[in-house]
Amino acid sequence: MKKSLILGAAFGAVMLAAAAGANAQSWADNTTVSGRIYADVTDLSVKTNDVKQSSSGFGTDVKRFYVGIDHKFNETWAVNVTTDFTTVNTNSGALDSVYIKKAYLEGKFSPAFDLRVGSTDMPWIPYAEGVYGYRYIENTLSDKAHVGTSADWGVHASGKLGPIFSYAVSAVNGNGYKNTARAKGLDVEGRLSAKIDQFDFAIGGYTGKLGATYGVATPNTANRFNALAAWTGERAKIGVEYFSANDYAAAIVKGAAEDKADGVSVFGAYRLNPVYTLIGRYDDVKPTKDTNSSKEDKYYNVGVQYAAFKNVNFALVYKHDDLKSTGVKTVSDEIGIWSQLLY
Repeated sequence: MKKSLILGAAFGAVMLAAAAGANAQSWADNTTVSGRIYADVTDLSVKTNDVKQSSSGFGTDVKRFYVGIDHKFNETWAVNVTTDFTTVNTNSGALDSVYIKKAYLEGKFSPAFDLRVGSTDMPWIPYAEGVYGYRYIENTLSDKAHVGTSADWGVHASGKLGPIFSYAVSAVNGNGYKNTARAKGLDVEGRLSAKIDQFDFAIGGYTGKLGATYGVATPNTANRFNALAAWTGERAKIGVEYFSANDYAAAIVKGAAEDKADGVSVFGAYRLNPVYTLIGRYDDVKPTKDTNSSKEDKYYNVGVQYAAFKNVNFALVYKHDDLKSTGVKTVSDEIGIWSQLLY
């Protein structure tokens, strides 16, 4: 983690220093600071085979706290550094990890070709989050199932192909943004999406060794296919997301055994008025179809969002997660208030 923070901070410092020749007024005019906070206050009950677990109880979490600095050199070149503060030690509740999530130099050459070098959004998960719209309540399907990452270090290209189609493709280390270690090859993720009136459609995929280094045998290759379709009306939204993955874990890539996973998520929302919106979602994931075919994770949430004012949302939500495997059943029930603040 320290290595990731130091390298990311150094990258950001070099990029920001590149514009130090500009006068102070023009620097301030072309620099913006933004942020995003996800926080919740909830009561959680976790039972394994009807035995309540120590992770149960009442608590307040700051799941994510992003601080971003953007500087625009000119109409083509820009730079971004975004930090990610996150609570990792759920037993102590300490805010004990700080990462550089984004640190990139960007060249906007045309609407059809935007190039970023460094760590930035991957093609699939951030796109799915944008369509879903309630990331502060729950991670989207692939992210929640741990068959994808939201950002990584590498070279990223994206753009719009006319009024309907857009694309994104990334060639990355495969370790995720929290790990800058070199890999013996590049992993590739891509997405092709279409916006047709009120409909969103997208397909995507990933292939690679998930950051494996030289000297480590990798008999398997991680592969993933994604698809998403959604309709957004004046007051209602409904959508479905799907993934199918083969060998999508670092341990499986390096091991002899192979495995498959797939999952589907159905989500919807209905705006009662400008302030209140009903929301709901259902996921069904089979994470180990070859090695443990009986394992299945069924999850749903229902709630109501309150738009307090611009860029501030609260949601009263109930979540239920039912994870079954051979001889083991873990049931999680959580109710509380989730919130997001954008600035």
